[in-house]
Amino acid sequence: MTVGAGQSGSGTEDQDWDGDEGSADVLKTVGKQVKLWRERAGLTQAELGAAIGYSEEQVSSVERGRRAPKPGFLDSADEVLGAGGMLAAFKEDVERARYPRKVRDLARLEAEAVEIGAYSNHNIQGLLQTEDYTRALFGMRRPLLDEETIEREVAARMARQEIFSRWPSPILSFVQEEVTLRRPLGGKMVWRRQLERILEVGQLRNVEIQVMPTDREDHAGMGGQLMLVTPKSGHKVVHTEAALSSRVITDQRDVRTLEARYGIIRAQALTPRESLAFIEKALGET
Repeated sequence: MTVGAGQSGSGTEDQDWDGDEGSADVLKTVGKQVKLWRERAGLTQAELGAAIGYSEEQVSSVERGRRAPKPGFLDSADEVLGAGGMLAAFKEDVERARYPRKVRDLARLEAEAVEIGAYSNHNIQGLLQTEDYTRALFGMRRPLLDEETIEREVAARMARQEIFSRWPSPILSFVQEEVTLRRPLGGKMVWRRQLERILEVGQLRNVEIQVMPTDREDHAGMGGQLMLVTPKSGHKVVHTEAALSSRVITDQRDVRTLEARYGIIRAQALTPRESLAFIEKALGET
């Protein structure tokens, strides 16, 4: 059984919204409130926009629920319209609605996890990526994404990395294919900083990072990447991604199969100590 299948997002910060229905309802509610407070203050859309540094068209789109306002928009509008915090209070709701649905679903899984194991064979696992590496990944998407969409996707992925500062800390393990560590995506400096970031995270007590060497003749991970999530309560689930969708596998027979596969992948990879030494050597060769 699978749940949570979704298309990749293409909305942007302060840009026309094309997200899921729940998020659209949030933005419509916020837009109505902005309009009510603006009209109460006796301002036109152009006047409000001039006062808070936005165009009339942007204010209009926010009021119609077509754009996700940035926190600064809500803070400034709250102050100019004398809303007493009523508009600023929507920031958290809008922030959640701003992210692509698949990212929110994944972040929800990670927030409930006490243990996560992830195997990545195509690029660096999202939780390990630097901001510049993530930006480079989205920047090379085809068809090309506009800059605001890229920034929205980058912000969503970086927000997930709060998991490293969470307490109690979940147990995290990552297996990276060697090729993902040797492909200089984004250029040499971005690549170097990415390797340094992996080494930094690898020093955390609750994190183990392993490398799967390319020369392995027997490899259990040829079926593709996966993330195994153990929640605080309930059964384990597996998250997988394809080109335009992501899904959560809940059928426990399938989960046990993939859990066993991940265990074999870890056994076939270098040990965590050997892996950090491998990454240090790769960094020295850049």
